[in-house]
Amino acid sequence: MKIEPSPQPITPFATDSAATTESGQSPVLDKGTILQQRYEIIKLRARGGMSTVYEARDLRFSHVFRRCAVKEVANAAPDPDTRRLNMQSFEREANILASLSHPAIPHIFDYFAVGSRAYLVLEYIEGEDLQALLERTTGFLPPRRVASWILQICDVLEYLHTHPQGPIVFRDIKPSNIMLLPDERVMLVDFGIAKVFLGRERGTMVGTEGYAPPEQYRGLAGQPGDIYALGATMHHLLTRRDPRLEPPFSFRERLPSSINPAVSAELEAVVMKAVEYEPENRFATISEFASALQAAAIPTGERKGTLATVHREPDETRQPLWQFPCNDEVRASPIVHEGTLYIGSYDHHLYALNAKTGQLIWKYSTEAGICTTACIADEKVLFGSEDRLLYAISQRGGRIIWTCPTDGRIRSSPLAVYGHVFFGSDDGYLYALHGDSGRIIWRFRAGGPIRSRPMLAGELVVFGCEDGQVYAVDMGSGELRWKQRTAQGIISSPTLGDNMVYIGSRDWHLYALSARSGWPVWRFRTSNCVLSTPAFAKNRVYVGSADCSVYAIDAQNGRQVWRYATEDQVTSSAAIWEDALYIGSVDAHLYSLDINSGKLRWRYRTGGAIPGSPAIAEGRVYIGSTDGYVYALSL
Repeated sequence: MKIEPSPQPITPFATDSAATTESGQSPVLDKGTILQQRYEIIKLRARGGMSTVYEARDLRFSHVFRRCAVKEVANAAPDPDTRRLNMQSFEREANILASLSHPAIPHIFDYFAVGSRAYLVLEYIEGEDLQALLERTTGFLPPRRVASWILQICDVLEYLHTHPQGPIVFRDIKPSNIMLLPDERVMLVDFGIAKVFLGRERGTMVGTEGYAPPEQYRGLAGQPGDIYALGATMHHLLTRRDPRLEPPFSFRERLPSSINPAVSAELEAVVMKAVEYEPENRFATISEFASALQAAAIPTGERKGTLATVHREPDETRQPLWQFPCNDEVRASPIVHEGTLYIGSYDHHLYALNAKTGQLIWKYSTEAGICTTACIADEKVLFGSEDRLLYAISQRGGRIIWTCPTDGRIRSSPLAVYGHVFFGSDDGYLYALHGDSGRIIWRFRAGGPIRSRPMLAGELVVFGCEDGQVYAVDMGSGELRWKQRTAQGIISSPTLGDNMVYIGSRDWHLYALSARSGWPVWRFRTSNCVLSTPAFAKNRVYVGSADCSVYAIDAQNGRQVWRYATEDQVTSSAAIWEDALYIGSVDAHLYSLDINSGKLRWRYRTGGAIPGSPAIAEGRVYIGSTDGYVYALSL
């Protein structure tokens, strides 16, 4: 992008565009100043060494008072090379922000330059940064509240680190760059030193002392550095000890629990691993950091009976009708068709089993793990793999018919309908294929990885995306019909019921949207991420949450009917048969609950977590487990 100078003068500065104060900063714009004949300055919001942020009004919207944020970057350094670097930094921020689409990253509306001053027009954020929050409060912040903020930032960083145009390293995570909104959502602001990271580039030291990792002082910026800075930020929020005022890299001398007794050993271990001196000793990815933090935020000893009214009955001595061993974890959900069960495993195989006996009929090998749920269409088994291919296999013999390659891992289960196949990919595209040949009919570009299974609502294909949006596109053309934004990424798949779309989000909510327009009718808040796909039956919506609970929600008004507590996160989706609900939990149990009251009917313990969903057929319920087995149990 090229920044064109404004043809309009800015009245407060006369004609000398390089005028500065004695401190080297440009004078503050007066209230009422109008930039570009469009942006009216309301008041000063923040001021730093190189930039000033104003609250402003966009005058183009004459009938509404539309606020925006105007960031002014001072470029009045006497040295020409420094002025050039400052302008490059500004252009980099504008280009980075323009390429991003995430609910926790401010939108960029406009940018321009006037002489030696550059301006960035951004979405106005109503809230305060976490540094300001620390300064105005006394006492320690609740650890779970801090963890919830950090988990949201993890989601943003995962989006940045896996950006389709190349990984983006933020490089300056600290409390003052995290804005807290009134609804407890957070946003990551100030991308002035973020950069697209290609390989191990060396450059000038950037970041903030105390939060920046050791390697960043040597000019090395990478994803492990963002993990370190986020751990340092979490340490500061939990202990109120500002790392800028402490000796460098001395976190080991200030264990969080020794300062704040409310910090659990599990939570402390996560923080201290993130701030390890050597990058290889930290979490390998931000996703690994988030998973560890998610588990530590609710210590194991507190999980039982603390989140809901628990209806416990002695476990029945249930024995599986059969169990089939795979060679790795089974995270996929089974599907049963005409007496055959199909399920994928992380051992790179799709299995076809006799649903009655559990005997192997055939298996098909891919190049990577399989976590998608297969679907059956025209005697073909369709499924995606993390090897980036969608496969069509003959139902009878397990022979390859066609494949469709993508540029990302496939974790979105396919939908086959009307001779078409729809599925998403981590490359950010929703694909529509011809079912017989696998030929691409159209692709729709979303704003992030698509791990949600598409759903058909009339002539619309509806799906969620990791950019926090729910999209509805025309089945025939792939053109966007509507989209609705949530506050975090979406893995949950949509469910249709009475012309309503029900879908969960990482922002802790279950949403009810109009299938026709996407307009939100209601949303229901849980106490953690909703990754589970909702089930609709008898005018209720049933869904699991990472807060360790299963919920029954009135579909008309979004009110809770009942809640059942398990002993760990529920990412599984419910299967319903008559008056019983079946759902798995990370606590390794398959639960059978009374659909009307939420009371426990029975539960069966496997040897590992159950992230996938059960399938029901012929009086049996089937489930996979991370212990590597597929189970069949009687209803």
